[in-house]
Amino acid sequence: MKKLIIFLAPLFFLASCEDFLKEEPKSEMSVDQYFSEPAHAQNAVNSLYRDGFPGFFGAGSAYRGSTVMLGGYMSGLFDNEYKGQEVHVEECHNLTLSPINMAGYLDDIWDPCYTAISRANNAIKYIPSTPGLTEANAKKLEAQARFFRAINYFHLVKTFGGVPLILEPYESLDELYKERATAAQIYDQIITDLQFAYNEGGLGNNPMPMNNFRVSKGSVGAVLADVYMTMSGFPVQSDHYADAADMARDIITSGNYGLIGHGADLSSSAYNKMRTSDMEQEYLYVIEYESGIAESGWLPTYSYPNRAATWGIFQYSITNNAYRPVEELLRVYDPSDDLRFQEKQFFHSELTYTEVVDGVEQEMTKTFEPSPYLWHDDEALFETGRGGNDVAVYRYAEVLLIAAEAIARSEGVTAEAVGYLADVRERAYWQTDRATIEAGLSGLSVEDFVEEVWKERLRELPLEYRVWSDVQRTRKFPVTDENTPGEVTFVDVVGHTNVWGATFQEKHLLFPISENEMQRNPNLVQNTGYSN
Repeated sequence: MKKLIIFLAPLFFLASCEDFLKEEPKSEMSVDQYFSEPAHAQNAVNSLYRDGFPGFFGAGSAYRGSTVMLGGYMSGLFDNEYKGQEVHVEECHNLTLSPINMAGYLDDIWDPCYTAISRANNAIKYIPSTPGLTEANAKKLEAQARFFRAINYFHLVKTFGGVPLILEPYESLDELYKERATAAQIYDQIITDLQFAYNEGGLGNNPMPMNNFRVSKGSVGAVLADVYMTMSGFPVQSDHYADAADMARDIITSGNYGLIGHGADLSSSAYNKMRTSDMEQEYLYVIEYESGIAESGWLPTYSYPNRAATWGIFQYSITNNAYRPVEELLRVYDPSDDLRFQEKQFFHSELTYTEVVDGVEQEMTKTFEPSPYLWHDDEALFETGRGGNDVAVYRYAEVLLIAAEAIARSEGVTAEAVGYLADVRERAYWQTDRATIEAGLSGLSVEDFVEEVWKERLRELPLEYRVWSDVQRTRKFPVTDENTPGEVTFVDVVGHTNVWGATFQEKHLLFPISENEMQRNPNLVQNTGYSN
């Protein structure tokens, strides 16, 4: 049962009418009044499960796609059928983005992150002194607040580089206009918050769905391992590969997490279970949705092309392949061996349904360009028009891939590193003997092995939006060839021409800060190459 969303009810609904009339309106309450009982502290943390970074995964528009898709558009490897009107997609594809023409869209990243950080700062400061809250519960709530402060700063620093580092609630006008901290300083704070949450928070150590959909040690550990990996690459280049390996190992050896297994047929494959089941050991951090309460918006409609709305079979008025993988991305898969590429696994390109024509039932089959099947939701599309499937942000498969790369970088291509990569690849190459998979990986040089990990990340995580983050940290761009699907080479991203004919420059590895934010804060300095 999903319980988290139920807990988000405003506190004053619990009061009697008389008490409500005596109670100071929440908007006028001081912080000390608000954090005056345990329920206040709990609600302060609950709000973070919706604010900032988690909100980027919702699909509030049928046209623009989710905010988190921006990196995929920047890579040029994903398209949006409505990009003629959604200019941010065109600007990314053409690499013509600027602080002005992307201002609104960049505000939609910057502002929610800092709103969440502000709320987390309040929670972190006042939860420990909340009357009636036990020390253990206070630590657990503070750990969750620190997790969300960290993951919002992680998203900001990957998007913009160094940003203002704000760790205290705004309770005066002092230091209202903060200068940018360095990326290294932001990462140091992220690590401090995540280490506290992991080591001192008393969090449960189960997959998030089995932890009452609360952040668990696995959630924190997955993000922290990712942070260590990211820091080890560009632009910070601070070697934390060994730390990433240790953190990933901690999750793996706990025995509490695992890959989803295949069922008896392809319709019950692991990848279809990801599409249909919210309760799996593989999920370390998920964004929770519930039809009729907190819905995923238009996300199910992103599984079909625009013309599908005219078929008259969906409960939605609009469909839009808002994150269409282009051919250059789809060629990362070996079509003969990789189950993820087969029809109705990660992607699909046809739909068969029954239609009544002149009183006679007829079977109709529609074909279309490959679209994400992971977001196809039968109930939402055909019955309710309300998406309720959760979205997995971190899965155990990614932890295995982080472990494989980090171990190779810090210890060499060991049998352990090979085994973790083989775990992910074996599930995908379901008709290939594991010994054959391991034999193809053993004995590779560190660089060749790491590139095999990068390939697997492309194949395993395309709908977790990791493509651009990987380009940013490695400064390598994946190139495929129509004559050799499944083969990927990596070239320097700077100087590479994308599939839309635009050439990446150094500046494109970060987004500009919105001109609106530059005007609001005179102490900000624009990212190099984006000055007006």
